[in-house]
Amino acid sequence: MNEIPLTTQTLYAELLEQLTIFEANRSIGHLRGGFTTKKSGDNLYYYFQYSEPGGERKQVYIGKKSPAILKLVELHKQNQEHATADRKEIERLCAQIRAGGAVVTTSGQARVLRALADAGVFRMGGVLVGTNAFAAMGNMLGYRWEKAGIQTADVDIVPERNLDIALPTQAKINIKDTLDKLKLGFFPVPTMDRESESTSYKVRKKELRVDVLTPAKKTEENYRPVKVPGFETSAQALPYLDFLIEQSHPAAIINGGGILVNIPDPARYALHKLIVSRERPITEQGKKKKDLRQASLLIEILYEERPGDLQLAWEALQKRGASWKRKARTGYDDLLKFHPETPDVLG
Repeated sequence: MNEIPLTTQTLYAELLEQLTIFEANRSIGHLRGGFTTKKSGDNLYYYFQYSEPGGERKQVYIGKKSPAILKLVELHKQNQEHATADRKEIERLCAQIRAGGAVVTTSGQARVLRALADAGVFRMGGVLVGTNAFAAMGNMLGYRWEKAGIQTADVDIVPERNLDIALPTQAKINIKDTLDKLKLGFFPVPTMDRESESTSYKVRKKELRVDVLTPAKKTEENYRPVKVPGFETSAQALPYLDFLIEQSHPAAIINGGGILVNIPDPARYALHKLIVSRERPITEQGKKKKDLRQASLLIEILYEERPGDLQLAWEALQKRGASWKRKARTGYDDLLKFHPETPDVLG
């Protein structure tokens, strides 16, 4: 791994701030589209016209011409000018960050993540996990990982199942419909149990895939599809995942522009990898080695720069019980076989 130049780290912090403000200021002025009119007799009717992800154009009826509608049109025009300036600033920062050596997400993955972000998945508590999250952690911590540790075609999303949030404009998000609107050819991947709904979506003849995951609430749910009503989908229930997403941080996905997502706390991610590496079957030795490599890199950085984060994560893990502590320690012993230089943080 290589440290990203300090100037680029500073630009990343600025980008994250800009994305956070942009997200907080989402309004009609930030919508990509504009007003159009239709005349019927002596009356003029206003519609808002916009493009769905994938290019499909849609119109939403606003109302008959009136002082209030005209005020709304003018307000949109003013806000659109500000939104355009905001987008250009974000794109400028992303270009500088890319030039400075930060990790860049592939265009296909970025399109998917932007569609999910625009649909509100991350505003509603969804967390990006897996190797895409690990790549984003590198930029957040100021390091560029070697390619072997971050190459993946999967996008792993963990929506929050129990939502406690007021949604003034939409109460639910349909992940499958969001992916369909991209027109990339996503199809549900059949499950082993044909009566169960799919929890994964894949693009035909390509490696791009989206896996929807959720924490298992009881042992009987482990590795089985469960309903996530707020997202109109099923998700694969995984043990240990609740520990991973219990603490998350906003992060910037970098491509042509920036995308605001949530990713797990890096210290928890490292300890979680130690545990899940022990759960891998013998047919997934490659994934196990990647788990341990990612854990080793994060532990090495955090031990030097943020040791308190590791201590807090380890204390939280130990509260889960003796079996959690034992599995983490066994995972660390495995890690030392491949990366003996890794500091011991499980004292």
